[in-house]
Amino acid sequence: MIHRQISDWDDAYANGPNIAGGDRWPHAWVEPAKIYRETLLAAGRAKLDQAYGNGARNRYDLFLPGATPKGLVVFVHGGFWLRLDKSFWSHLSAGPLAHGYAVAMLSYSLCPQIRIAGIVKEIAAAISIVADMIDGPLLLVGHSAGGHLISRMVSATSPLPVRLAVRIRHAVSISGIHDLRPILCTAMNDHLHIDEAEALAESPALLRPMENARITCWVGGGERAEFVRQSELLANIWTGLGAATATVVEPDRHHFNIIDGLADPAHELTTTLLSG
Repeated sequence: MIHRQISDWDDAYANGPNIAGGDRWPHAWVEPAKIYRETLLAAGRAKLDQAYGNGARNRYDLFLPGATPKGLVVFVHGGFWLRLDKSFWSHLSAGPLAHGYAVAMLSYSLCPQIRIAGIVKEIAAAISIVADMIDGPLLLVGHSAGGHLISRMVSATSPLPVRLAVRIRHAVSISGIHDLRPILCTAMNDHLHIDEAEALAESPALLRPMENARITCWVGGGERAEFVRQSELLANIWTGLGAATATVVEPDRHHFNIIDGLADPAHELTTTLLSG
């Protein structure tokens, strides 16, 4: 019999120190994202730094395919709700764009200037603005904290209006955090200020899925065990609540390179996101 217990919650969620060469990120994303963004802008296929709200970080970039979009992919970044912005990920649009989908990359206000519940509302506001510009199905994808945020969009208490919720064809949470309660045990909560009430209200794994929800929880085989557990947790619970769910553990991927597949039109991460 094997008993599992986590005694060091900070280490359980520490990615960089537990990945060989982990200090390369996030800098490794900066240049390819910049080159891709500039290339699309020069081709007239990018609308950059567009406002969706009054906050300084309430901005999105929209990348467009060469023809009328088949639908809209929305990407929400990670960084534990504390850091990073839309500029690190532009190149990840390449996969969906090659299939004819528009891609919106979102920034949002960061803790501690805002609570996580407030970020959830900002993401819904951003999706509402961009989705009204692009017809067709909505496909949501988020990484780490972004996985949490897109999962909230397809929960029963989603702040999205019904007219948009019914357009969501698929959500993919990549290395998502779906139960916020363990984060209360980490040092980062000194800045996040999550309390028990917020954890209960904002954890997708503690909520019901919205009607007809379809979600894939995607995680790397080389990730911290806690991220694998968090991915399996949501899929397991929501399967029992009527959602269509899948769990994918991609071999030889860690918390940072797990998102690379989105830049490749032929990669299973891209084709899975767009499927259905």
